[in-house]
Amino acid sequence: MLIRRSPLAAALALCLLVSIAVGCQATAERNAPAAGELTDTSDVYTQRPPSRDGIGKVYMGREISKVMGHRGAAWLEREERAANERPDLVVDSMNLAPTDVVADLGAGTGYFTFRIAPRVPQGRVFAVDIQPEMLDIMRERTRERGIDNVTLVRGTVQDPKLPADSIDAALMVDAYHEFSHPREMMQALVEALVPGGRVVLIEYRKEDPSIPIKPLHKMSEAQVRKEMEAVGLEWVATNDMLPRQHFLVFRKPAGADATE
Repeated sequence: MLIRRSPLAAALALCLLVSIAVGCQATAERNAPAAGELTDTSDVYTQRPPSRDGIGKVYMGREISKVMGHRGAAWLEREERAANERPDLVVDSMNLAPTDVVADLGAGTGYFTFRIAPRVPQGRVFAVDIQPEMLDIMRERTRERGIDNVTLVRGTVQDPKLPADSIDAALMVDAYHEFSHPREMMQALVEALVPGGRVVLIEYRKEDPSIPIKPLHKMSEAQVRKEMEAVGLEWVATNDMLPRQHFLVFRKPAGADATE
């Protein structure tokens, strides 16, 4: 049966359709990622049966290693670390200004945080870790030492929870290879860096089989550069002055946002 509509009814129906369309568009715009906002990156990972020291999750050809938990805190503070890893040389080579704001990601017990803090007396160190036990250790040491320019931050596996456009330099020492969501973490870090901000990444040299570290806890220079460039960071330098580790420097380009 054919139903005839008056001109008024037709006009009202048209207005309703337009209103629905506009409402849908507005909803889509509200739900769409804003400029620089993190997007779903699940498609950049693949899964395979985990190896002995890995989690089975593969990123850009690299299996992600298991995390060393807070029960390994004593290993982070081992006496021979000063000679084997030269933390003094790491901090010297960061070329920090007294006013710099620095993020120590995967800070653990604060082994590097408390070496950096005196170098930035007018700045600040954000000590980031996802394990509350590690943060408790650093909190106690901060109190004992009377340090007032260290801020403890409990991050997540996808986000270090750092303020946007606030970080002059970020340091990751033997930590990045354990990130279960490296793409998301680095996108969030890029957001936190000021334009021209630097990322210093320390990893055991995978190219050297004589280094007594489990294979998944090492990274090659080529792999690190590939993963950092995937989030828009520019390679600046690779220095191998450390006994066992790469010292890699990257930079956020001026005006850059987190990449897709």
